[in-house]
Amino acid sequence: MKKADIFAFFERLAAANPHPETELESVNDYTLLVAVVLSAQATDAGVNKATRRLFAEVDTPEKMVALGEDGLKQHIKTIGLFNSKAKNVIALSEALIAQHDSHVPEDRDALEKLPGVGRKTANVVMNVAFGHETFAVDTHLFRVGNRTGLARGKTPLAVEKKLEKVVPQPFRLHAHHWLILHGRYICKARTPECWRCPVADLCAYKPKTPPPKGSKAAAV
Repeated sequence: MKKADIFAFFERLAAANPHPETELESVNDYTLLVAVVLSAQATDAGVNKATRRLFAEVDTPEKMVALGEDGLKQHIKTIGLFNSKAKNVIALSEALIAQHDSHVPEDRDALEKLPGVGRKTANVVMNVAFGHETFAVDTHLFRVGNRTGLARGKTPLAVEKKLEKVVPQPFRLHAHHWLILHGRYICKARTPECWRCPVADLCAYKPKTPPPKGSKAAAV
């Protein structure tokens, strides 16, 4: 994708959603970190449903450790892989208390050393909690980057590195939110909804998906 097309690509996504945010619910930096850890291989909606009551009661590492692994499991048992996630959340909470004075560190390498925290999770926390221009590559962003031609790569890290090179200002801070939301709601995995995509003419994907039969778009 050409430089001018990339600028136009983000300009249109920004116009459609000027203030994009993560759809994960949290009450502070700590609960954001926990929510992102819990969201691996799960939907944001499913995580939010499980954590609303949890975060109303537990919003610090100390409270989480006091709740314990079994207590946490009761709150998150509707989330996939909840057994291993509960173990990791308790372990990362203990690590925050012991190593970071109970604060979430504003450092990607330090975050990645916490149990259950990978690069994607660290990038989300760095961006949402601390305002760093990071690119958290989940399955949606990986698909959009490759399908559109914006940032092709065989691995999430390769796509992330490409985005770091090509995404221009003033779009860098919110770029990964726009791309994730675009992949979640328009550029879907099985059937991308090209017929209602604001950047379809800039996208390398072919053939474009036509509107469903009987829809108003198809009748135009």
